[in-house]
Order: sequence, then C-alpha cells, then structure tokens
Amino acid sequence: MKVVLFCGGYGMRMRNGAADDVPKPMAMVGPRPLIWHVMRYYAHFGHTEFILCLGYGAAHIKNFFLSYEETISNDFVLRGGKAELLSTDIADWTITFVQTGIESPIGERLRRVRPYLDGDEMFLANYADVLSDVPLPDMIERFSNTDAGASMMVVPPQSSFHCVEMDEGGKVGSITAVSEMPLWENGGYFVLRQEVFDHIPENGDLVADGCGELAKRGRLLAYPYRGFWKPTDTVKERAALDNAYTHGDRPWALWEKQPAASIA
Repeated sequence: MKVVLFCGGYGMRMRNGAADDVPKPMAMVGPRPLIWHVMRYYAHFGHTEFILCLGYGAAHIKNFFLSYEETISNDFVLRGGKAELLSTDIADWTITFVQTGIESPIGERLRRVRPYLDGDEMFLANYADVLSDVPLPDMIERFSNTDAGASMMVVPPQSSFHCVEMDEGGKVGSITAVSEMPLWENGGYFVLRQEVFDHIPENGDLVADGCGELAKRGRLLAYPYRGFWKPTDTVKERAALDNAYTHGDRPWALWEKQPAASIA
C-alpha cells in the first residue's frame, strides 16, 4: 500500500531562527531525521512505496536521500577499503518526490499527488512528524472491514493543563486534567480511500474539509489509541525524543524489536 507523507510545512516552532531553513521532518532523532523514523515504521509492515509531498525546505529532503549513507545506521564489514553491508535500510524502498507548493494546505498537497497513487483504492497518509507504535495492520484491517471513506488514529489530549468548572459566582466545582477528559485529538495516522478526494476542494484541508465532510455523512472511522504517541511540534519535544533514543528508549522503532509483519 502506498504511503503519502506530508513534509512541506514551515515547522516554525521547530526553527532556531530565520537562517534555519530545515523542514520539521528533517529534525534529527538519533542519527536519522524524523521522516526516516516514520518511513522505517511503515517499511517494517511491508509498505515501502512512499510519495513525499514536498514544499518548504524540499532540497534538504531530496539531498538526504540522494546522498543516503547506509553505514550510518547499519552494521557492515570494511574489506579492502570497501564497506560490505550486513543489512540495509532503504534498498527496497520506492520514493516519489513531488513539489506540492510552499504555501499549500495539506488537502491541496494530497490532491496534487493523486496521479502518483495509480488509482489505488486504499492508501496510507501521515504528517511525517509524529512517532508511534500503533499496530498498523490492525488499523488497516478494521478500516478494510468497513465501507468508510477514511480512518484516522485518535489519541487522548496531550496537554498538561487543567480545565476548571465553575458557577456564575466564580465558585469552582471541579478541576480536571485535560488528559483525563473524554476527548480525543487527531493523531496524524490515516488510512484513506479515493473517496476522500470527492470532499477536498481546491486549496482545501484533509481534516477540516475531507474528513469533516465524511464525518457528516457517517463515513469517517476513528481508531482510538492510548499507546505510545509523541508529536514533535516544538524543539523541546524533539529534544525529548532524541534523548530517549540515545538512552535506548524508542518504542516506535518496532523494526528493532519485532519480526517484520506481513502486509495487511
């Protein structure tokens, strides 16, 4: 199944200044950028055909793969001055690079790569800046067993703030952590059918327009997940993931601990 990755945003909260033009998916976690970790996750389950929706900082992403060095993350034998790899990362990947505009919203980026989906009825999509160990085959199977037009992973709110309930006189009745409220937020992992394109207008949004319209029609499926899920919207969040990687705490790296699963 093809995987569409949205990797063309500015990522302003991840930047260190005007001179920093590296797109968010290229922020480093361990020896590799975020987008690599996301792609390895999908490849672990056999999904190795990627379509990258490029925009801001596209050259960084292109150059990373054009000059990819397998020895950084693979064991090898140096013999006669040449490296003989004992394993590889991306040798069996197919990556399509598509410039989808600097200012384009995500729905429009998806519209612009539709021709590269080859008419496949179902495909996967991801923001390329969130790491998770969500069981992808189960998510796909649940969606496949319905006639929904789209499925989105949803996760509990990640905010550490508290909500306060009070009366008109200002007396507080209860204080509840946002994470404990019966709410869910978009987790950024999607399984989509071609039908989603029927509901995304020109310069539209995938969630607000595409998924929003499908929800009104009762054709949007949620996949609730309470397991590991970490966004990288800020420098602090990226640094926390990088530190976890350094200390061997990387639950998203399923390829390091589980045998590869068959394609769902």
